[in-house]
Formats: sequence, C-alpha cells, structure tokens
Amino acid sequence: MQTPTRTRRARRRRGVIGKHLPWLAIALLLPVLTVRAEVPQRQGWTLRFADDFNGPVGQLPASTRWRFDLGHGYSGAEGNNWGTHEIEANTASPANVSLDGQGHLRITPLLDAKGQWTSARIETNQADFHAPPGGVLRVEARIRMPDVQGPAAIGYWPAFWMLGHTFRQRLDWPAVGEVDIMENVNGLNRTWGTLHCGVSPGGPCTEKHGLSADAPCPDTRCHAAFHTYAVEWDRRAAPQVLRWYVDGQLYHTLRQDQLPAATWQRMSAPDGMFLILNVAIGGEFPDRLSAPVRTPTATTQPGHPMLVDYVAVWTRDH
Repeated sequence: MQTPTRTRRARRRRGVIGKHLPWLAIALLLPVLTVRAEVPQRQGWTLRFADDFNGPVGQLPASTRWRFDLGHGYSGAEGNNWGTHEIEANTASPANVSLDGQGHLRITPLLDAKGQWTSARIETNQADFHAPPGGVLRVEARIRMPDVQGPAAIGYWPAFWMLGHTFRQRLDWPAVGEVDIMENVNGLNRTWGTLHCGVSPGGPCTEKHGLSADAPCPDTRCHAAFHTYAVEWDRRAAPQVLRWYVDGQLYHTLRQDQLPAATWQRMSAPDGMFLILNVAIGGEFPDRLSAPVRTPTATTQPGHPMLVDYVAVWTRDH
C-alpha cells in the first residue's frame, strides 16, 4: 500500500507485521472512520439476503454467499477485460478483498512491483433476485467509496450492481439487463445509477453509456463517509418502474414504457439477477470522464479501499 505520508514509526510497524501478514499491516494503517451499522429492519418487507461482513480481520467474504471473479474476464471472454477494458487483475487475496474486523468488507486496489494493478470483484452465489408479481424488489448497500481525490484518484471505478441470471451461461450482455446501483469514477463527488439493456452499440439503452443519471451524495462528500445506495424495481402497477436512491433521496427513475416491450421483458425475466461488488482500475467509464487522458496514470495512487458495511435485499408483495 502506498500512502501520501507515513511516519517513521508507521514504516517500522509495517515492516514487522507486513513481513508475515501484509493484509493485516494494511488494516492497521487505515484509520477507523466510522462505526458499523446494522442491516435495517423494514416493516412490511421480507429480507431475502443480507451480509453485514462481521468477522475477524483478514477473513475472506463468506463462500456460502459470495464467489470470486478472477483474472481479467469470464471464461470464454478473457480478452476484453470484463467487457470494459479495465486493467486490474482480480484476485481472491486477502490483501485485495477481506473483512476489516470492524464489520466491513474491504476491496483494495494495489500496484505490485511489476506495475500490475490488482483488485477484487465478487458476486452473490444467489442469482434469483427479482420483484414478485405485483410487488417490489429493493437492493441496498451502505458503502464508503475509496477516499481518494484529484490526480491520485484517476482510474478508480468502485461499483455495486447487478446482472441478469443468464449472463453466467451465455455472456448475453446487454440484453440480459444490468442495473448499476452505485458507480463512481476518478474520485468525483457523485454517484451514478444506470440501466443497460438491448443491444450494443446503440439500441434503446444508448449503449455503451446506458440510461443514466447522477447525483452528489447528501450532506457529506461520497468519499468522506458511508452512504446508502439503493434501487427499487416496482411491479405494483403498469408500467413497472425502476428507482435509484442515495441516502433515501430519489435521483433517477425509469419506466417500463420508456423501452420496447420485448427489451423490458428480456431483461426482467423471472430468472432474476445476481449482485456484484468491485473496484475496477481504468476502463471505458473513467476514460470517458478524463478524456483525452487514459486511465490510470502515473499519479494514480494504490491502496485506497472501498468499504462495504452491509448488503441487503428485500421484497414486498404489494
């Protein structure tokens, strides 16, 4: 891990502890920023999935809930860097992805001695999250984005999102549907919510950009504190509606009748979706907002984690 300033004492501590437990050295050098929060109880809702990331420092996320995406792409599509041309190699190393011992998951991009970026990308094993007929699905996470700004942040791309179930077998993006609940790039004080669908390039979701809106985080900068990011898929009436929230504030809405009927039907099939947490480095989205500069740059600073307090999924029947 590289930091802007480190005392002689901190360097000695890392040398002793990091010799045997590099992930623990990283944890000890990170400040305690906030207390953890409990998964909310929502009256009238049924909790379908939750992880509050309690456990000892350095432990991997529970394999009963999560699986790791490794390397640079899915099997059969390795050459396109996850379809976005991001450059990191994703690992299952505790240095890149582990619990911090304080009730958070920590995903940390690192730069090795050979100049290779590493990070992590995990998916829920469960892949059937969907709104019941006549009901609502709510997917939510409390996240602190990597606390890095300016030139040191160029190329950072943390995200919380979901993909249609059949993608695991067919790699059928974007027809399968992708709902980006939280994305952030280059350390900007904004969260993006996006729907990807149809065909690429172009199509009803204007790929590869998708149908998107963005907003600043309320009260405090996105990177300075934990914020809650959520999406609701509402099937209680026609047309169905997707809504995006940050800290309970609605900032983006899309209706079923804004898309061709076949496109909506394809991405909202009852197979459902799975959830993804990752921190990418470089790629099309950060490149687009830093153009003509390609990301990352020589000033991009490794070692700033995304912290996830909890992930939860609820449904209600009406």
